[in-house]
Amino acid sequence: MLNKYARAFFTRVLTPFAAFLLRRGVSPDTVTLIGTGGVVAGALVFYPRGEFFWGTVVITLFVFSDLVDGNMARQAGVSSRWGAFLDSTLDRVADAAIFGGLALWYAGGGNDLALCAVTIFCLASGQVVSYTKARGESIGLPVAVNGLVERAERLVISLVACGFAGLHKFGVPGIQWLLPIALWIVAVGSLVTLVQRVITVRREAFEADATAHEGSGRA
Repeated sequence: MLNKYARAFFTRVLTPFAAFLLRRGVSPDTVTLIGTGGVVAGALVFYPRGEFFWGTVVITLFVFSDLVDGNMARQAGVSSRWGAFLDSTLDRVADAAIFGGLALWYAGGGNDLALCAVTIFCLASGQVVSYTKARGESIGLPVAVNGLVERAERLVISLVACGFAGLHKFGVPGIQWLLPIALWIVAVGSLVTLVQRVITVRREAFEADATAHEGSGRA
């Protein structure tokens, strides 16, 4: 849902900015690299210290580069396999930094090993969810399912919860519990999504193998 509606909305909003960067001679790859660097810095500098509000502000400013670089490539007519590969790879780096920063907080000042484990599960399961689709497509399967919690949902749920949880330091009582709740939601949702994709790939693989077997039998 977020990919379909939110991405379309922000793409329209950011189109003039993307055009401005192109006029200034900035390449889409440069935006991708700077955006990822900003997300990683925001996550690993602020989150391990429990500065969730300011960390989320920094990350949010840079996370929109994921929409800007693709917009720039389309406007310039330079969309390429390399750009898609770079974008997808650095997305994984950014996700790992966000959940890694949260895990460092819970392993240190947050002093909650259970939530540290949940956060690490969010990190790992998110990577595996992405891998299942990429691997399924690489062996010729459509992987015709998105699942309950994709990357957009993982980021929105986690970052919104982090931002609001950070308001605890500004005197808002009880709001810090939003983050643990969000992490559990992301963990369970990622597990469900992983199961959905594995089941889909299994079904599609059996169907493809059966079709290939029937074709060889006729020959």
